[in-house]
Amino acid sequence: MIDPTLAGIAPVTPANPITEAQSATRAANTAASASQPSFAEVLRAQQGIAAPAREQLDPSSTGLRFSAHAQTRLQSRRITLDASHLQRLQGAVQRAAGKGSKDALVLMDNMAMVVSVKNRTVVTVVDSDNMKENVFTNIDSAVIA
Repeated sequence: MIDPTLAGIAPVTPANPITEAQSATRAANTAASASQPSFAEVLRAQQGIAAPAREQLDPSSTGLRFSAHAQTRLQSRRITLDASHLQRLQGAVQRAAGKGSKDALVLMDNMAMVVSVKNRTVVTVVDSDNMKENVFTNIDSAVIA
């Protein structure tokens, strides 16, 4: 139903409508740019900074996710996880799940991760510098990866 106060307003038509050729050019440019690196990727490469773990992690291959909090901790503490870290983490989560764990502390190299095994989600990440005098709560198991 049209509002009666708007009934007398004429529809707006574009001053320069997009032609089919322009539309096709835009679609081609969009497809070409999809294969190019993003600005953030180029900037990180120029600065020599590794991509955040959330970009390195392929959820379809590991089934693991990183919470927003864990992603923030990875960035703020400049922790990078490579493919071998992610494989070890996945193995640790699978072992914890096999023992019936719901929430586990995974110790790997110089870091600790609290993982919701049930949801397959890394909840937080702590490096060795921030691990001192820390108490990890709400976990039912610990796994050394």
